[in-house]
Amino acid sequence: MKHPQQDNLLHVDVKELKGNPGAQQTLSRTVPTPEGFAAVLVGVAEHSDLELDLRIESVHEGTLLSGTAHGRVTGECGRCLDPISYPLTVDVMQLFTWPEKAEGPEEGDDEDTRQVSEDLTIDLEPVLRDLMVSALPFQPVCREDCPGLCSQCGFRMEEDPGHAHEQLDPRWAALSGLAQELNDDSDENNSSSSPS
Repeated sequence: MKHPQQDNLLHVDVKELKGNPGAQQTLSRTVPTPEGFAAVLVGVAEHSDLELDLRIESVHEGTLLSGTAHGRVTGECGRCLDPISYPLTVDVMQLFTWPEKAEGPEEGDDEDTRQVSEDLTIDLEPVLRDLMVSALPFQPVCREDCPGLCSQCGFRMEEDPGHAHEQLDPRWAALSGLAQELNDDSDENNSSSSPS
């Protein structure tokens, strides 16, 4: 559930920029991270600090948003499941067109161009979410050479790099069973043919 204050912090009034190409305003604030800034194993935690250092400039087509957004990624390593945490900074560059400049209803949904709302505000949340989520690693690791867990028993490979299980190729499993049967038959024949 969103907090009204959070909505206010992520909606920016650009009325003063309309009709004044070249005019600009700066936006430096820390806001609580909305929900959904995450991938499967890592993300920027909801309500954690999201630091914005942005400039909004009036251009002929609308407003140009540029600057950086900074948050802290937390989650777990995809190999060993240890907790991980590191800073993430993304560069922001987004054009918002004035409502009358949009060519159709889908114009505002374009990845390269979004639309200033009818009340002349811009919504930062979808832009920031797209940028930060796409910057998250698909397979996060605590370190590049993390050996992970044993795929058979879950043992931490870092504790014993030589840890291994004897693995029989399934194509040879039937032959192994046959060899065992032959050995058993041979033992029975030898014991029955022994002189008493």
